Amino acid sequence: MASEYKLNVTPVKVSELPTAETLLVQGRTIIESTNDWKQGKTFYKVVKTYSAPKAPGEPAGWYCRVSEHTPEDATFDEFWEKLGVNKGENEVHYVDVVKKATLVKQISPSQAIWSMYYRFPAPLSPRVFTVLQTIELNESTPRTGIIVSIPVDLSSDPELAKLEEKGVKARYVSIESLKELDGGKVEWRMATASRAEGNLPQFLTERSMPSSISHDVPGLLKWLHSLRPKGEASTEPGTAAAEAHATTVTTK
Repeated sequence: MASEYKLNVTPVKVSELPTAETLLVQGRTIIESTNDWKQGKTFYKVVKTYSAPKAPGEPAGWYCRVSEHTPEDATFDEFWEKLGVNKGENEVHYVDVVKKATLVKQISPSQAIWSMYYRFPAPLSPRVFTVLQTIELNESTPRTGIIVSIPVDLSSDPELAKLEEKGVKARYVSIESLKELDGGKVEWRMATASRAEGNLPQFLTERSMPSSISHDVPGLLKWLHSLRPKGEASTEPGTAAAEAHATTVTTK
C-alpha cells in the first residue's frame, strides 16, 4: 500500500503511487541522515562522496555526493531552473549516457512520470529508468529545494506503458537537495540507490557509484556555463575530467 511506502529501488505500481508529502518527508529524512554516512573519495576536488551500510533485505546500497558552489559556478536560481523544472528533459544535456527523456504523465505541477533512455558503451545494452519525480521549492531564507525520484512500474496501465522507452528495465531512487548558503553559495547534495539489472552484477554497479554520481556535477556546471551570456562563463573544477568521462559506465 502507498501509505506503507519506504524509499527504495523497488518499483511502485502506477496505481499505488505514494503521496507527494510521503515522498518529500522521507526524502528529507534520508538527506539529513547522509551527514552520518561513511565518507569516501573526493572527485574533481570539490565533490565529496559518502555511503551507508546496506540494511538487511535491501536490494541496493545507498550512496551520496555533496558539493558546494560559488555564484561563479552557479547560483541557486540557475541550479533550480535545471534541476527543479523539467529535470528529466534537462538531464539529456548534462548526463552523457542519457540520450532521451519522455514525459509519460504530468500528474501535477510538482509531480511527473518520466521514462529515461540510457545508452552505454558496448557490450552493455541500453537501460530504461522510469521514475516519478516529486519537487518542492521552499522560498524562505535560506532557500531550499528537493527533488525525489522513485522507480515506477507502468505495466498496469497499457496506455502509459506505450510511452515508456524500450530497453532493459533498470531502476533507481534518488533525492537531490539544494540549499542556499552564506555569500550566495549553494550546496548540492544527492543520495541514491540503483540497480542496473540485466547481466551486470550488482557489485559492479555499486563499485562504480561514487565516481558515476560525481560526474553529474561538472557535467551540469559545464552546460549551465554554456547557456550564460558570452563573457560570463567560467571554468569550473573538473570540466576537463568531465569531458574525458564520456565512455565511463554510469548506473546512476
